[in-house]
Amino acid sequence: MLFHLLYPLHTTYASLNVFKYITFRTIYAVLTGLLISFFLAPWFIRKVSSLEIGQQIRGDGPASHLQKSGTPTMGGVLILFALTVSTLLWGNLTNPYIWVALLSTLGFGLIGLLDDCKKLAKRNSVGLKAGYKMGGQILIGLIIGWFLYSYSDFNTVLSLPFFKGITPDLGVFYIPFVIIVVVGTSNAVNLTDGLDGLAIGPIMIAGATYLLFSYFVGHVKFATYLQIPYIAGSGELSVFCGAMVGASMGFLWYNTYPAQIFMGDVGSLALGGALATVAVVTKQEVLLAIVGGIFVVEALSVIFQVGSYKLRTKRIFRMAPIHHHFELKGWAEPKIIVRFWIIAIILALVAISTLKLR
Repeated sequence: MLFHLLYPLHTTYASLNVFKYITFRTIYAVLTGLLISFFLAPWFIRKVSSLEIGQQIRGDGPASHLQKSGTPTMGGVLILFALTVSTLLWGNLTNPYIWVALLSTLGFGLIGLLDDCKKLAKRNSVGLKAGYKMGGQILIGLIIGWFLYSYSDFNTVLSLPFFKGITPDLGVFYIPFVIIVVVGTSNAVNLTDGLDGLAIGPIMIAGATYLLFSYFVGHVKFATYLQIPYIAGSGELSVFCGAMVGASMGFLWYNTYPAQIFMGDVGSLALGGALATVAVVTKQEVLLAIVGGIFVVEALSVIFQVGSYKLRTKRIFRMAPIHHHFELKGWAEPKIIVRFWIIAIILALVAISTLKLR
């Protein structure tokens, strides 16, 4: 919005030419998202507390979590508000990728909101029926995949890290591929959101990583030099990623251990969908498995645990997702959180390094 209002005036006021630069607008998208979520959070926490919107704790979880019952939740609404306002203020709203990312984020957020509301209404940790929840996620993934497949400026070629000469064209199968990436990432982030600040930290790290990817992929000279696909217009997603990082930073101030508020499914599903959408648009879908390695491991721990119990009636971990396994081994919650963040940073650096290892 500010881009459209102020940049046209640069011929009269030369200083307004800075609004042309994605880097400038990304920096202020981060700061805007941060300030909105940080300053609105105390009011939001008081509001949800007065409405008795508190977290429902699963009965079979670690006993230490029972004391968290009733902690204000649905903080994801605040994150999405800060992210959306910041993106609309600093983004180029004629860019279709900005709208794809926003609508995907808000669509997954709506599913999460319904899931959270269902839990609150039933006063337990069971939300929407799995079929409804998964069906809604698949529908959003289908819409994203179909739009990108049909969009004339986008191709269905898959970029593989480490292999610059291998670029398979998925054709129409690109649509189910997008669905798998988007739905899988959204649910993986949701599974990770089990400790105070555990999910939002890697989200910030992954968001910052894809901020760089978006800028490089959308800049023809950088893309050519790095030998990565050039996607015209995708650089504008740096602003979106910046808004996501800023909004998450402001929220983390209150979500860090011991949390004053949880993000709920409305936050975790939405932010997972946001990351996946940016990964798909920038052709860095495969790298998401590295950047979001924490989310992948959390999801796999659940899959292996369930599979092992059904096939052998034996558990691999003391409890899944895997962060609960470490809790039951006696690790303090802050130790698990910080160590997972450290691993997320290492994985992000490895993913960035692949831009040259081709």
